[in-house]
Amino acid sequence: MNRIRGRSKLLALVVAGAVAVGLGTGFAAPLAAAARDVTDQFGFTAVRSGIPEGASHFELTSPDLRNGQRFPQSEVANIFGCNGGNQAPRLQWRGAPAATQSFAVTMFDPDAPTGSGFWHWLVWDIPANARSLGSTLPTGAVSGTNDAGLTGFLGPCPPVGDRVHRYRLSVFALDVPSLGLPSTAGLSTTRGAVLAFSMRLHILAFGRLTATFSQPAA
Repeated sequence: MNRIRGRSKLLALVVAGAVAVGLGTGFAAPLAAAARDVTDQFGFTAVRSGIPEGASHFELTSPDLRNGQRFPQSEVANIFGCNGGNQAPRLQWRGAPAATQSFAVTMFDPDAPTGSGFWHWLVWDIPANARSLGSTLPTGAVSGTNDAGLTGFLGPCPPVGDRVHRYRLSVFALDVPSLGLPSTAGLSTTRGAVLAFSMRLHILAFGRLTATFSQPAA
């Protein structure tokens, strides 16, 4: 215990010394900001990826979204005070491994102030010969339940005045034809955490693009 306290005191002295040096060199503000960033913030907790380290990458594009760019209003949510069109973006991919037996699609917001992110879109058991996903699901595909408790796609709607949110749209190539999760007529109450856990050992490769959205304070 004494050793741990000694290390804590040493760390505090190092941080204090760095800030003190920064005061004389013009770096005080960045150093202080860095010190604040290592403390816990409500609703912003890092989570594990869930993707195996050996998973390869393939190309994922969308005619409706550009990687790193803002969501169009037509795809923004139409609940929680947002008035967008809530249209799911069309996705297209190529280069998945030959051993792929099915695909899964997710949209996840790691910046949601929940401590666990926010799942916006879940689709799995997409046939291995599929190379795109549009408004109509392929035969056999299953649509899961997002974190708003709704089945299907839910567009972005971050809190007003919050930081810019990143929305990770991912297509996963899996080594099984079906994840065997419960469903009825292509619909399921399965949530994102269960889907991610269920497919984690079956991911061969993935494609990803990230879009952004924010709502500035009035």
